[in-house]
Amino acid sequence: MPRLRSFLAASALAMFFGLGFSTPSLAADCRSDRVDLRGSWGQVSFTVEIADDEKERAQGLMFRDSMARGAGMLFVYPKPQRAAFWMKNTLIPLDIIFLDQTGRVIAIQADAIPGDLTPLPGGDNVFAVLEINGGLSAQYGISIGSEMRHKVFSKTAPIWPC
Repeated sequence: MPRLRSFLAASALAMFFGLGFSTPSLAADCRSDRVDLRGSWGQVSFTVEIADDEKERAQGLMFRDSMARGAGMLFVYPKPQRAAFWMKNTLIPLDIIFLDQTGRVIAIQADAIPGDLTPLPGGDNVFAVLEINGGLSAQYGISIGSEMRHKVFSKTAPIWPC
């Protein structure tokens, strides 16, 4: 009986730490209300609202006076295209992170100024855009080449699949 208890305890620990037993698939980690970003700097997650139609993309984060630190909005286009954002009626500074169809960060407009009407380009082939609180990209180390995981990238050849 003590041997069985020892085996069960060791098995439980192995399962907890993922040693020698099957681990849950990454798909379990992919949720429609969350994005994960990674790079040589580490990894971070944000809870997101999805803006995937024309009306939602046009509204974005306008007229909001705050946003939780771990929150953001993910804008998704039907196909890759040229994209630029502006800060009309946006009350909080934002980092605007542009991604290609694979989930790779291709441009960042950091600390966008509230209310500014200057177009902030993301380049060609933009498939998705993540807006987070201004300054967080630099604080976390998010940079061009960082990778994002989310279900919207699963229809293509994602660099970090769900």
